[in-house]
Amino acid sequence: MVTQDLRKALSSPTGICSLRGEKTHFALRMPPTQAESVIKNIIREIGQECASHGEIVSETLIAFMVKAVVLDPSNGFNIDRILIKSDVQKLVKDCVARLLDTKNPSLDTIKMQVYFDMNYTSREEFLEEHHRVLESRLSPVSREITDNRACARDELESLYRKIVSYVLLCSGLGSPTDIKIVREATAALQSVFPQAELSTFLTLSKKDKERQLKELTMIVTGIRLFNRDCGKGGEGIDDLPAILNEAIPATTRHIDNQLQVAQDQAYYYTAILEKATVNPLRVIELQQYMLKEALYNVRQYEVFLQIILSDIITCAQEVEMMIQQLKAYLEQLKTTVKAKTAVPTSQVFPIFIALSNLWTGFQDEVVLISVLSNLTTHLEPFLGSHEQLFPEKIMQELLRGVTVKTDIVRMKEHMEERVHSADFRKLEWLFPEMTANFDKLLIQYRGFCAYTFAEKDGLLLPGNPAIGILKYKEKYYTFNSREAAYAFADNPDKYIDLIRERAKKNAELIQLLELHQQFETLVPYSQVSRAIMLRIY
Repeated sequence: MVTQDLRKALSSPTGICSLRGEKTHFALRMPPTQAESVIKNIIREIGQECASHGEIVSETLIAFMVKAVVLDPSNGFNIDRILIKSDVQKLVKDCVARLLDTKNPSLDTIKMQVYFDMNYTSREEFLEEHHRVLESRLSPVSREITDNRACARDELESLYRKIVSYVLLCSGLGSPTDIKIVREATAALQSVFPQAELSTFLTLSKKDKERQLKELTMIVTGIRLFNRDCGKGGEGIDDLPAILNEAIPATTRHIDNQLQVAQDQAYYYTAILEKATVNPLRVIELQQYMLKEALYNVRQYEVFLQIILSDIITCAQEVEMMIQQLKAYLEQLKTTVKAKTAVPTSQVFPIFIALSNLWTGFQDEVVLISVLSNLTTHLEPFLGSHEQLFPEKIMQELLRGVTVKTDIVRMKEHMEERVHSADFRKLEWLFPEMTANFDKLLIQYRGFCAYTFAEKDGLLLPGNPAIGILKYKEKYYTFNSREAAYAFADNPDKYIDLIRERAKKNAELIQLLELHQQFETLVPYSQVSRAIMLRIY
């Protein structure tokens, strides 16, 4: 196990940590501050060496590569002895070599994983942070109003103008420097908060002032949105529902196209590798092409695109629901104010506020779609090595005599080969018709066949839940055939260990196959409960 001091050092704000909270298994026989200094020096030295070769590498990527090199048994970092200075130099050299190997799909995959991990967050977390940032930007304007002690007429007029500016900035409906927009917002504000009420406003506590400012903003926003719908205003207000109705399908189409390209590549690589598994000489011959590494690369890309696409589908569902609500609120307002000279504020203010909240929702979706679209665009370069490694001529040669199958075709081939649960006394198998939320079960290894991956030297084939899902030690496993399911079930721990060992050789598999939990307490290359000791002589 790593020491507590080193855990702090590796997870420090300097970025000396690896992906998804993974921590390199080092322990240092020295004070915490010195340990952190040594780790920083290793990271810095690797970064400087890469920079001298024209490659600028982030500390996060370097830290992940350090772990990848240490985990790989072929690099010989044995925990059964203390690593001397020459070992540290070898570690630096090996890391630099891997970071400069720009034609290796493994490096592309690790870079992709680091980028995605640093730039993607869940919808809920993103919106929470987005609103926090907006509020922090508005706080100086709000403070200027709530701390104001205006008395003279010109001071009160200036304060009122500041409130109008705050309303516009907070609502996001037009620029506070556009005279037409300012006039419209001022008229809407005066209808619910005449300037004469400023004296009362100034007597309120700071919290009450802040509360009233936000409420006034929502009411004015609702009024302006209603006037826009009636054709009597709405200067500077973009048609967000129309924008979203155009942006969402366009973004979805782009991701679908990218997915198709990635999946086609994955099918080609899988077919070639699968055929080679029956011919050891062919396996050796294919190693020069780094096909498995290329397969991991496109599969990881596919996973990330699916995550983004899922978020965009959620956006589309939210927008569709909000458009219906928008129509309902506007219709309700029209009915309420129709042919009436005066309407009680208790009837219209709640609807104005609801309209404002709804519009904030549209604004959120616009920002979300933009962020997700940019994220998709920035993932594409991490597929850069495929065209160099596999030009059309080489691909045609590799595919000669190979039958390419899609994931769906593979699943259909074994759809009827279900596991007979009666063949297993001590193991539990789950089937669609007998299991609630069957399609919501969290499958290990992202749904790839555990047996095939372990037995076929890291080959990824999609598991087929319809065959039966194995529940073992509270985890769920799928397989591409009944034979694979039976073989794995005969000794699950054996194959789980094999998969873990395989991931040490290709560290990108930790993220791709979601093996983080297995590696949180893993002591590399030994059953001894000790960590790597670094001592600098």
